[in-house]
Amino acid sequence: MTTHHHHTASTTTRPEMPHYHKQSPRATTPTATGPPYSFFSPKLSVYLCSICVTLFILFHIKILQTPLPSSPNSFSFLQNWNEKRSIDNDSSSCSHDLTYMADKLRESVTFLPLKDLRFANAALVGHTWFMSSLYDTHDEGEVQYQQFPSKSSDGRILCIKGRDNHDGSWNYYALAYPGFLPKNATLVPGRTFVSYNHYDYGNIWHGLSALVPFVAWHLKSACAVPDRWVLYHWGEVRTGMSPWLNTLMEATFNGPLNIEKFDDNGDDHSPMCYEEAVVMRHNEGGMSREKRIEVYDLIRCKARMMCGVELDRTDGEIGLTLFMRTGPRSFRNETAVVEIFDRECKKVENCRLRVAHSNNLTICEQVKLMGSTDILVSPHGAQLTNLFLMDRNSSVLEFFPKGWLKLAGVGQLVYHWIASWSGMKHQGAWRDTEGDPCPYPDDDRRCMSVYKNGRIGYNTTYFAEWASKVLNEVKMRKSQEATMETKVPTKCACS
Repeated sequence: MTTHHHHTASTTTRPEMPHYHKQSPRATTPTATGPPYSFFSPKLSVYLCSICVTLFILFHIKILQTPLPSSPNSFSFLQNWNEKRSIDNDSSSCSHDLTYMADKLRESVTFLPLKDLRFANAALVGHTWFMSSLYDTHDEGEVQYQQFPSKSSDGRILCIKGRDNHDGSWNYYALAYPGFLPKNATLVPGRTFVSYNHYDYGNIWHGLSALVPFVAWHLKSACAVPDRWVLYHWGEVRTGMSPWLNTLMEATFNGPLNIEKFDDNGDDHSPMCYEEAVVMRHNEGGMSREKRIEVYDLIRCKARMMCGVELDRTDGEIGLTLFMRTGPRSFRNETAVVEIFDRECKKVENCRLRVAHSNNLTICEQVKLMGSTDILVSPHGAQLTNLFLMDRNSSVLEFFPKGWLKLAGVGQLVYHWIASWSGMKHQGAWRDTEGDPCPYPDDDRRCMSVYKNGRIGYNTTYFAEWASKVLNEVKMRKSQEATMETKVPTKCACS
């Protein structure tokens, strides 16, 4: 019995106390000197710390919102110094960035070959193989040209590198901003005329064709003149032109031509960048007939002024000039030809015959001769380029050796063209049917090597009738001009 009662008592439990009445595990039996339990708690500590941090932050925010004293000895001096140092650091950083960008602009200048071999089979088509990546400026009826700097070049100037006179693909061009020229570049001051000639500057016809567009630009640009010329043929450097052409250009532009010869012993690979450049590469292409006549009027007028030839003829003569050649494309019987035209000239009142050879006249002698010529009789050849130096509406009679009609192509028409462009009348051509035989069929291109420099015969009846017809036309025209008192201007443009 006793044992059972003890087991029952040991299993009896009391109701559990609410949690807020529980003692801490570390609580001890109450004593006379301490509370019945402790208030310490980790959560309470966290709450107290959070409140302190919040108050600390709010206090400092208030301090930052309060203006600092303005005394020189206050913290404002240090603050201002720090701000200035910050600005200086920004300026230094900006300057570094600008220097970096300038270097990149210089490095980005890309040089391309002056002669683009991709267009070797179509060198005169489109932009031409000279500076092939660039477009021309062209207003209707005006000359085609490139100008640097300009709006179309985005303010960039022309740079050229290389002086090769045998292969234009070893000479280069590029565009650069004036303040950011490529490394080792030389800035060339003034205005530079850059001429591209697909043929040559020694032949007066080909040379004149290449330089006429500069005269057109000169007229449309308030008579602006160049400080120097740079000449190219297929992108190859050329350092001169025929004396005849050089003299005419000096007269037109009112002073000696400064043709760049690149003989300063400078580095061939150092770029030359031109402050202003005007580039021509299409000869008279794009120009209206009226514009071309205006250009030839100016060259004629300036040449006559230079040589002391009257601008307005008053002699009343009809000048008939036989302008002869020696050697290739000369007359086989020059004496017979002269006699035919002399007889016809004597039949017309005031007709005066002159016989001259192009190879023994000075430039001014040629200018004077053409100034007194109304009818120019001459074999096909460069000497006929002088025809534009005659008065407007003067006449030209041209003669060809055998074979040219079939084989010479458009080259045989150049004096038809210049006669039209300069206000003259091309009165036709006589083509010899006799000449040296060709071992190939007549239409074989190889025959041109036989016919090219052939000599020219004559036809007495044809020449006499042709001369008589043209002489009478000129007589009638001059009579009408005298009645209308037509006068040639006595002052040149751009004088």
